[in-house]
Amino acid sequence: MAVRILISVLIISLFSFTYASDPAPLQDFCVAVKDNEAKVFVNGKICKDPNMVSADDFFFPGLNMPGNTSNAQGSKVTPVNVNQLPGLNTLGISLVRIDYAPYGLNPPHTHPRATEVLVVVEGTLFVGFVTSNPADPNVKNKLFTKTLYPGDVFVFPEGLIHFQFNVGKTNAFVFAGLSSQNPGVITIANAVFGSDPPINLDVLTKAFQVDANVIKYLQAQFK
Repeated sequence: MAVRILISVLIISLFSFTYASDPAPLQDFCVAVKDNEAKVFVNGKICKDPNMVSADDFFFPGLNMPGNTSNAQGSKVTPVNVNQLPGLNTLGISLVRIDYAPYGLNPPHTHPRATEVLVVVEGTLFVGFVTSNPADPNVKNKLFTKTLYPGDVFVFPEGLIHFQFNVGKTNAFVFAGLSSQNPGVITIANAVFGSDPPINLDVLTKAFQVDANVIKYLQAQFK
């Protein structure tokens, strides 16, 4: 089991370093300073004094522990990005563990700053992503899907809507590498129906071509 996890992480790391989209570092490292301790805002994180850096700045424990999937979606994402591991600052890479209860879903979402490469460690997942709007208005967005098993790898291109669904009767989990120290995530339903303040009802009824009561019902699920 430990060997499988190690191989998974190595594959993810190699891919992510190759396709990193964040700016290249101009020094050996730039360990991040916590936002609440920073005096300025920059595109990324400001650097900790190199003389104060220790091995702990490059260390994150516990990714072998399953996440708590007792929620409405039946999934849990455990991120290891620059906010959890300051040593990732400027390195253009991060990692997540995703756990799924039986029939658990990581709902449709995007990462605005990263490509994601996922490797299944346990379970059976149905995954997919949707292309951006075609140039021809008569052509629909194309959906690519695949059923994955342990050891399988799948790539979700940067910025595209994607999802994972556990189609098995047992728990599942994966590791995924992302080509950004802070890839971001936009969960589509939460963003559209749960924004604060809410998106104007007229906008959503016209966008989705449904009755206003349907929109009100959907917004109520995300309060």
